Amino acid sequence: MRAIRYHEFGDPSVLELEDVEQLTPDADEVLVETRAIGVNPCDTLRRQGLWGDELPLIPGSDVAGVVEMVGERVTRFDVGDRVFGTIPHLNVSGARGDRQGTYAEFVVAREDRLARLPDGVSFEIGAGLGLVGITAWRALFHFGELEPGQTCLIHGGSGGVGHIAVQLAATIGATVIATTSDDYRPIVERLGADVVLEYDQRGLQDAVIESSERGVDVVLDHMLGEYMQFDIDVSAYGGTVVAIGGNYDSPVIQDLTAAIGKDLTIQPMDMFNEPNIDEVLERLARLLDADRLTVNIARTYDLDDGAEAQRAVVEDSFAGKIVLVP
Repeated sequence: MRAIRYHEFGDPSVLELEDVEQLTPDADEVLVETRAIGVNPCDTLRRQGLWGDELPLIPGSDVAGVVEMVGERVTRFDVGDRVFGTIPHLNVSGARGDRQGTYAEFVVAREDRLARLPDGVSFEIGAGLGLVGITAWRALFHFGELEPGQTCLIHGGSGGVGHIAVQLAATIGATVIATTSDDYRPIVERLGADVVLEYDQRGLQDAVIESSERGVDVVLDHMLGEYMQFDIDVSAYGGTVVAIGGNYDSPVIQDLTAAIGKDLTIQPMDMFNEPNIDEVLERLARLLDADRLTVNIARTYDLDDGAEAQRAVVEDSFAGKIVLVP
């Protein structure tokens, strides 16, 4: 099979399209013929050596495709099923990851990393949803405990996680305040945000506070190094600031008094610590099937262009997700 691999850490130029031996599923795994692959910023951090993986490595966590083969203990899927999912793929011995990644024509995954992709939903949308969907779900509902009638602030409402979080929060009846650039305001409004603010506008903090009346119950932030104090200042009493990503951030709290006075929770998280990936995927699939959730596919690239896709996911401006198509 064809797959993207890298044999050393570095910039996108280390990614190579190679012919590699096709993986075979273990007893609790399925083999998926890949139809689309999600590209995420964390793929580039792994390529730079952040997690110290053993090499060579196939990058990628997100996949959508058709089941080609099932292991003898698999009970949830049959050959021919349309599936999507996300796979922890640290390949260091003893690590929590399962397998090699997803930038390949075939992918092996444990059955509890996948869910059925509803008929009528494209493979591109399925491939774009897994990692960001679970991140947004876990941030808003597990850690944030967001409830109908509460208010949430989503930084980067047009981003991969952000544009899913906007939809999830709106679906349960929360008031959604989102920041984005003016170019993407119509998209974020269409996805369900009640208030859309330019992330670099003057008076942003005052605008958030005015829009939230008593303050924000849940903040979803991917840049705590820049917005930590801002998030504290706009939060309501008993609020939660959930940090996603930001691996190289150095957040600083200039005034802890506000956080203490509000009994705030500041919660970093990793979506791959979610113990029930399949259950969250199934919930997301039901929302897809009911047309209450979608993924904005900004661009698609051929598998051959994996290096360019990884460059673009970090350096370019776009709304939603980038996917590879084998």
